[in-house]
Amino acid sequence: MIVVTGATGNVGRALVDRLLAAGQPVRALTRDPERAGLPERAEVVRFRPDDPAALFAGATELFLYALPDAAPLLDAAREHGVRHVVLLSSAIVQEGADETHPIHVMHATVERQIRESGLAWTFLRPGAFATNALQYAPQIRAGDTVRGVFADGLSAPVHEDDIAAVAERVLLDGGHEGAVHRLTGPAALSNAEQVAAIGEALGRKLTFEETDPAEAGPELFPHVPPQMLERLLQSFAETVGVPPEITGTVEQLTGTPARTFAQWARDHAGDFRA
Repeated sequence: MIVVTGATGNVGRALVDRLLAAGQPVRALTRDPERAGLPERAEVVRFRPDDPAALFAGATELFLYALPDAAPLLDAAREHGVRHVVLLSSAIVQEGADETHPIHVMHATVERQIRESGLAWTFLRPGAFATNALQYAPQIRAGDTVRGVFADGLSAPVHEDDIAAVAERVLLDGGHEGAVHRLTGPAALSNAEQVAAIGEALGRKLTFEETDPAEAGPELFPHVPPQMLERLLQSFAETVGVPPEITGTVEQLTGTPARTFAQWARDHAGDFRA
């Protein structure tokens, strides 16, 4: 039995589908099982840390999203038989990184807690998620101009199902204990190029209109806590004209090349249609 936290998230849902297709028993944790819409073959359990037996009994492996304080959950997992945890961390955790950045603090803290937990571990550190481009969906549904910051900001967006494919191999194949896998898409694109690729997938010509970062607010970043927005914008500014890290990890571990952003845009075209 493999326990998957964040089972209704982009990566978690893709991982549940993959594990079930491989014939693997899956316990999918979600805060709202009635609305999860997960496959019937998954054992869908309400994520209640105060009932660890319901979460972990009979399980040996855990796929974990970063939590504010994962230590109690990790202790409960170990006590109920889990032996290996695969963490969806972040590429921001690396040598020489700004250790005060809130995203770094969150993921590095969970990594430390896992190392101290007594569990075997594997860390997945993806760079920019292709799904970040879903922030443009409301504007694209409304018209052909997309307002955003840093048109020339570069990243190598990784498809969520490629992250799930790596997680599947790590969970099922063994031999990845103590490994840190850095995951990226196959090529660098600017923010403006990402919007153009979405337009191509839709059969439309979209225009990226650069916005002054000082004027960026909740309308552009509705899911970013206000106290984090300034640091996030600073991180975006640092990507302008700077080639991103590109790894071949997805192909090395799955045997299939990482999917392009253009492929992601085609896969998600329906999310951008009115």
